[in-house]
Amino acid sequence: MSDASEPRPDQPAPTEDPQHRPPPGPLDVSGLVRSVRRRADLSQRELAQKAGVAVSTVGRIEAGRLVPTVAALERLLAVAGLALVAVDERYVLVEPQRDVPRDGMLDGGGRRYPAHLDVIVQPRSGEWWGDKYGLARPPETYHRSRAYRDNQRYRSQWETRVQQFRTARRPLTAEEWLRRHPEEG
Repeated sequence: MSDASEPRPDQPAPTEDPQHRPPPGPLDVSGLVRSVRRRADLSQRELAQKAGVAVSTVGRIEAGRLVPTVAALERLLAVAGLALVAVDERYVLVEPQRDVPRDGMLDGGGRRYPAHLDVIVQPRSGEWWGDKYGLARPPETYHRSRAYRDNQRYRSQWETRVQQFRTARRPLTAEEWLRRHPEEG
């Protein structure tokens, strides 16, 4: 008989300090599906039936001979009441980017702006790269310089999360950054 304080094989060992956990490793899909079966106390056949996949699919996934689609993996996890999520290296949940409604931020061709860019609605003079060429200003645009965008995103976080960043150095304002990096403006 095992001691009740020992972790079960399908659960991670408890850590003394959750702040010092190792970063997440690669996803072990076969081990994850075996853990689902154990948590739900199901045979491969029963799991396959509840998830709507073939019995051979569950067997091949557990043996490491098949990588399931995301949809199939989500159905398998749901049987045990689990969900597939993404976390960063600090185990903070990464939320999906909201989908843009049809009347949302689309360019003149009806396309979404690139997901990694922060869109500027109604840019002021100097906020659009085409200003220096005398081009007409569009109703929305974005900064092409990744360093500028990263600085502005960090500045925004610094301003809104005072407690978290109270010991951090104040980031540059947009004007200060452009003065230091005139080639990016």
